[in-house]
Parts: sequence; C-alpha cells; structure tokens
Amino acid sequence: MPTYLSPGVYVQEIEAGTRPIEGVGTAVAAFIGLAPKGPENQPTLVSNWTQYVEKFGGLVEGAYLAYAVYGYFLNGGGNCYIVRVGAGSSDGGGGGKGGRKGSQKQLPAGPQTAKIGNYVFTAKNASPNAKPVKVEVSDTEAEGAEEGSFKIAVTVEGRSPEVYDGVSASPASPNFVVTKLAESKAVVVEEADAAAGAIRPQNGVFDLEVPEPEEQPVVLDGLAARDYIGDPSDRTGFSGLEEVEDVTMVAIPDLMAAFQQGAIDLTTVQAVQKAVVAHCELMGDRMAILDPPPDLSAQEIVDWRRNKSGHDSKFAALYYPWFTVLDPATGANRYVPPSGHIAGLWARSDSERGVHKAPANEIVRGAVELQTQLTRTEQELLNPIGVNAIRSFPGRGIRVWGARTLSSDPAWRYVNIRRLFNYLEKSILNATQFAVFEPNDPALWGKLTRSISAFLIGEWRKGALFGRTPDEAFFVKCDDETNPADVIDSGQVVCQIGVAPVKPAEFVVFQLSQFSGGTSIVTE
Repeated sequence: MPTYLSPGVYVQEIEAGTRPIEGVGTAVAAFIGLAPKGPENQPTLVSNWTQYVEKFGGLVEGAYLAYAVYGYFLNGGGNCYIVRVGAGSSDGGGGGKGGRKGSQKQLPAGPQTAKIGNYVFTAKNASPNAKPVKVEVSDTEAEGAEEGSFKIAVTVEGRSPEVYDGVSASPASPNFVVTKLAESKAVVVEEADAAAGAIRPQNGVFDLEVPEPEEQPVVLDGLAARDYIGDPSDRTGFSGLEEVEDVTMVAIPDLMAAFQQGAIDLTTVQAVQKAVVAHCELMGDRMAILDPPPDLSAQEIVDWRRNKSGHDSKFAALYYPWFTVLDPATGANRYVPPSGHIAGLWARSDSERGVHKAPANEIVRGAVELQTQLTRTEQELLNPIGVNAIRSFPGRGIRVWGARTLSSDPAWRYVNIRRLFNYLEKSILNATQFAVFEPNDPALWGKLTRSISAFLIGEWRKGALFGRTPDEAFFVKCDDETNPADVIDSGQVVCQIGVAPVKPAEFVVFQLSQFSGGTSIVTE
C-alpha cells in the first residue's frame, strides 16, 4: 500500500477483479517433407504460397510437400510451419546428423549469361562469387563506320569497361561482333541463331545473370524413419516442433512419397506415423492428420486400419482416399495424399464456424476426382473404425464425410471435441499465469473463478458448449472444498472445471409413420 505523508489528492490504478482470457489460435499447421531448397530441420513460418516458393522452391516431381502446402492455403489455411528433411546428398555427404540421403537434384547453374538480340553473352568467370557483368549497346561514334554498326561496352563491376566501337552484325564484315569480342577478357559472344541473318541488337543496358538451376524430380536413396522423427535435443525432424507452441496440426505428406519410390517400406511408414501420434500426445495441444498408403481399396484400408496401423489415439485422425488435383506446374492431373488439403479445411471451418464445429460436410477445394469412389455401404465399414471418408456427391462436389478420431473411447470420438478441449485448455493455461506465486487465499480463488467463468460464458454464447443456460453448459469450482489445508500447504491451488461440449449430429434420423386422418366440416 502507498504511504501518504502530504495532504492532497491521489490517484491509484487498481486491477479489476476479473482478468480477461483470450482464446488461442486453433489453426496453425506443421508440414514435414522434402523441398529443393530452404533451411534444413528448422521449423520455418510461412503465411502464403508466395513465401513458401521463395523459401523452399515450387512444385517438384517426386515429392508431395509443396502440393500439401498449396492445398492447405487453397482450402483456407493461414500460417504454417515447414520442416524440410532429407536434404543431404545421395552419397551421404552433408544432410546433417544421421546421413540424410533424400535429395532434390539440380543441374549446375553455370556462369552469368544474357541473350541480347541474336547474341548470347556469357561471362568467362563461372565462379559463384564472380562480380556482376553489364553489357551496354549504343549507337556508334566511330568515323567512317559501315552502315548498321553499333558500339558495345562490357563492364565488370569495379573495373574499367571494355569498349568495342564500330562493330557489325554482319558475319561477312571484318568487324563482326562475335569476331571483335573474341579478344574480350570478360565475356564470350555466340550467335543464338546463325540462320537469322544480320540483326542489330537494340540499344540498352543489359545485366548478365546466373540462370536458375534446372529442377529435377526428387530422388530418394536411403531415407529412414529417423529423418522424419528427428531428435528433440538436436531440434530435427518433427521432434523439433516441441519448441513451437503455436502448432495445432501436424502432417507428413512426403512419408508416402518415400514409400512410393521404395526408399522406405510399410513397416517404416507405420513407425513414423506412430511416432508423430506419440509426439502429439506428448505435447497435448495438437493433432496428427495421417495419410493412408496409396492405391488401397475400401477392403484394403479396413485391413490397414485394423491390423497394420494399430493407432488408438484421440490426438490423430485418418482420411481416405487420395484424390486428384490439377498440377499448376504442368497442367496435368496427379494424385496427392489428403493431409494438406484437410489441414486447410480444418482451418477454414475454424474461421467460418469455430473450432467446436465438426470439420465435415465441407467441400475439398482443388480436388478434381477421388482415387477410389466410395459407396455408402463401404463407408459403413470405415466410419466405425475411425477412417474419415472423402466422398463425391452428384451436384454437391467432393466433401469430407467423417469427423472421427482414431480413439476407441466414445468420449473422444470426434475431432472437434478433442480440438475444442485443446483450445480451452491452452487458452486458460496461458491466461492464468498471473496466479503463480500469488497468495493462495479466497481472493485468488475468486479471481480465478470469475476469469474462467467469463471466458466460458463467451464460448457458450458462440455455441461451443451445450445447454440452455450457462449453468447447464459448464461449472467452475475453486474454493475451500477444492483447496483444503493440506493442498494449500503443498503450494497448490486446485480449480475444477467441467464443460459440456456440443457433439455433432452425425446421424440425422427422421421417423415417418402412416396414419389415418380426415377433415371435419363445421356447419352452422
């Protein structure tokens, strides 16, 4: 308390009895996979497709990471983290610890070059650290120069220019530009098309530039489970995501790329998927979106789920089947695993309706056709075992037609219930840090009760909690009953919170019956 020694008027700022709780973000995805460039084993934040291309390169054959990220943004996703793995060379040199061998091979970029008119100027210094070279074409200043002559000045940064005046575009001339510049110490000049004839280049200043490397399909050799899983202490693989608290969804689309190319087998696929599910369970604030192996029929995916995947977790969801998307790079169609598009659909559902809404009965943007057309009877086999079907409906497009986790516990059957609790838990956890080391007395208990109750009332008004009144939707209990003397002496304050989440209407049943009816005629 302040001490007042002099008469006067004083103003004090006093904290309100209720501290507001702000909801945390619910739609930040993390993608682990292969890319032609970018930081290796370092979670990197990207907010749009342009940023991804600048940092990690574009769409490449043999990898699904870029297609997953593209589908994520296309379906409404926002921020996401990219973890590039398997970036070492195929001979095991580089790639960090573990000798990563999945590589994006690129042809050498070569020296600086530029096409000026019908002539290709190439710098003689092909070193990656070569200084920039400029070529200036202007009208000739030489007296008695033949008709159509021009002047060329070649400048290497930091050096005096090489000037060639009165050069000609005619191969028959003794002052032919290719012949005259043969003595240049900076560039080599060649005709692009000898049959084009004598064409004088336009005036201007042209920069020689290093050509972009020619991207080749990703070729995997010796990629192992450790490349994806990584090590928490080294911050590698998806284990490096332990330090990124914003992540709420984790997907590994390139796990299937490695399997298709024979770099790993199905046993390794199972091991990596079990590891990512364990990572989500350990963190407790994110869910894994799993991809099935490609080219599976409905019966085969049932066998995979029951006998091979073996997941029983409320922190994971599995979607089937793969679908076709239009490849923006080639204009052709190609099959991709669903995890990237599904993560974007989750984000879109959160933005439009809220995390409490089941992310189902939503259109998958960018999906052209399904790899396997599911019938209602086939889905009756998939839904009870937690395989979320993606189906095509005439006139309604391709939609996600399931919202279940891989848990056998009915209390955690639905994806939106798990994600709602993740949201509530993290929001309350972050906003109540002020209570640590505060006096453990009824004043603190009341402050916690009021803050949490105000937050849950807001969620109830949004439709996230079930009940006609707040009392039916939740309770918050923090008093001397939950905090007896022995609890206080141990330095703890216990606050019990109960919420009634809204469950999705997965089965809509209309009961129709036939009855005999009639009309009564009233006469006067």
